[in-house]
Amino acid sequence: MHASPLPLTRDIVLIGGGHAHALVLRKWGMAPLAGARITVINPGPVAPYTGMLPGAIAGHYSRDELMIDLVRLARFAGARVVLDRACGIDRAAQQVLLSSGRRLRYDVASIDIGIASGLPDVPGYAEHGVAAKPLGAYADRWEAFVAHAPDAPRLTIIGAGVGGVELALASAHRLRAAGKAPQVTLVERGNAALQGIGFNTRITLRDAMLKHDVTLLTDVTATEVLADEVVLSNGQRIGSDFTLSVAGSQPQGWLQDTGLALTDGFIDVGPTLQSSDPLIFAAGDTAFLTHAPRPKAGVFAVREAPVLLHNLRAAVAGGEMWQYRPQSDYLKLISMGGKTAVADKFGLRTGGPWLWSLKDRIDQKFMAKFADYPKPRGVGIPRQAAKGLAQAVGDHPLCAGCGAKVGSTALEQALATLPAPTRADVVAGRGDDAALLQVGGQLQAISVDHLRAFTADAYLMARLAAIHALGDIWAMGAEPQAALAQVTLPHLSDALQADMLAEVMRGAAEVFTAAGADVVGGHSSMGDELSIGFTVTGLAPAPKRKAGAQAGDAIVLTKPLGTGVILAAEMALERPSVRDTGGLMLGEIWQACLASMDRPLGAAAALLRDQATAMTDVSGFGLAGHLWEMVQGTGLGADLSFAALPILPGAEGLATRGIASSIAPANRAALEGLVEGPSGARKDLLFDPQTCGGLLATVPMAKLEQVMQALQAAGETAVVIGHVTPGTAKIVVR
Repeated sequence: MHASPLPLTRDIVLIGGGHAHALVLRKWGMAPLAGARITVINPGPVAPYTGMLPGAIAGHYSRDELMIDLVRLARFAGARVVLDRACGIDRAAQQVLLSSGRRLRYDVASIDIGIASGLPDVPGYAEHGVAAKPLGAYADRWEAFVAHAPDAPRLTIIGAGVGGVELALASAHRLRAAGKAPQVTLVERGNAALQGIGFNTRITLRDAMLKHDVTLLTDVTATEVLADEVVLSNGQRIGSDFTLSVAGSQPQGWLQDTGLALTDGFIDVGPTLQSSDPLIFAAGDTAFLTHAPRPKAGVFAVREAPVLLHNLRAAVAGGEMWQYRPQSDYLKLISMGGKTAVADKFGLRTGGPWLWSLKDRIDQKFMAKFADYPKPRGVGIPRQAAKGLAQAVGDHPLCAGCGAKVGSTALEQALATLPAPTRADVVAGRGDDAALLQVGGQLQAISVDHLRAFTADAYLMARLAAIHALGDIWAMGAEPQAALAQVTLPHLSDALQADMLAEVMRGAAEVFTAAGADVVGGHSSMGDELSIGFTVTGLAPAPKRKAGAQAGDAIVLTKPLGTGVILAAEMALERPSVRDTGGLMLGEIWQACLASMDRPLGAAAALLRDQATAMTDVSGFGLAGHLWEMVQGTGLGADLSFAALPILPGAEGLATRGIASSIAPANRAALEGLVEGPSGARKDLLFDPQTCGGLLATVPMAKLEQVMQALQAAGETAVVIGHVTPGTAKIVVR
């Protein structure tokens, strides 16, 4: 017998994807603590590195160069990633409150959520202004502005500290490089700009402002922000096409309700980085160091990370905690628009291109920590092993979701050994999406599906497993009725076991209840990893079958393809080239994929079932495999359009790099000689296994316009991808 993995007994929850937490996750991935589960909560799948922001605004770095992919990082760390926004903490229950309404338990929590620099009290700012922090939204808004800026763009930057001046110079440089003639105005409420740095450095930066024609207004504040101008407290009105606030640092408002000790809204922490509640730590800009107050700067977050990691481990494992003692001053490298910078430390000043190169090397070294990780490998192969073991293990981790299914050839061979149904009330058995039973004068559809988890978020995994299981019921044109759960939990302590099972049932119940079905029970067990399945029934007064397509019917698909490729890439820690993926990083591709998967098929099925001649859902055997099931043995074929195929963002770029799900080769082999068309990534995606895939329906041409209008009005992303053809008995892609 093989030993099971060691059970998880404690929960560490990282709230926010700031620099300190990113470094904690990286170090955790290299040396995890046995028995501890780590979770990171962040609203988005990527987080910006502040040090490279001015360079990105100036055009020296692309967006992906300053973004940390938290999804890849979490996979490397073995962490659960929850893409949601924290909005509170229930300290009595030891739960983090999320904006979605979820609650996540913790034994120890840490907060590193950054700061904001907006002007919420200034009329019009929310509608027309941009905040420098959070950085991600600012960087995206800036790129969009640069792409469509007028010939003489007017910029107003509110706040003339180091950050405001640095961004003013970067903005002016970028626009001039684009052939524009920018007018940049800095607005400062104090009587001078650049407070907090040495006199000589201040002089150098003022000279740079003059060189870039940056106007400075002092002793004035913004009182209103309009679409094309800013109104100032002295009555002056400044024309503004892009209004940016860098005015100070504001804590996130929900911290006020935590009951933690705060200073100016920031969490008070001592040398161990613990707050007034010893179970809650804080780092980065979120924290106020009561023992050694310091300005808000990324350098402190970076240097806090080793102490934070050690103390989080000590908090759940025991041991002496370390103390963080920040340096009294630090080297400030301030860029001046072009590839030149000035340094400030202890009142000294020097500058020039060589300092920009130094800053660039420091920043690139930091980001290199999150570029490439050791890839997960299969089980180690001993020197003496049975033939074929290395090939069976492969070079990549076994896929999850539908990518982990058994191939159709092996499945058909196994099913061929089953005896035919003998009961009179079994109307239809294998061969369709669901079996049909005659029960009390009604037809009942019954199906089962089971997924190996591809995300450690049990709540989300349960939602997706429920949607996937319901796909067969919806494809049969049935109304969902009841569900039984089959759940295998990883080895956990009693507290974590109860919590994870509750998360699974909560996520599943949301989906089934919305679909009109009841969860009526199920079975649970413990195993090596999380897997979730459901047996689902539905009432089908007029069941829709796979067979029934007619020559000339349009072929309609209700969801884009690519889930198998994307899930495989995420599990294998791929780092895609953003040139191949539309500028998207893997975490962003993964987030869009899950959003598509998390869309149930009930609304589309209700609109299609009375109009379609045949219908199925696209799952493990891929689009080509399921389409072939619809036409095989009927003398019909299909003509598909490559251009019409809907593809998930980034999936085609990943497929171009040769990334494929575990079952894709078997899907292709099963249709050898039956699918014709030019080779390439789009053809590869025809064999890509889909988890929570769309409905595939054949619709008579006379009904097509009405059906498509109804689907579009319901918000469904349905697309006509081809037509059923007579006599070919093949799938031809053009």
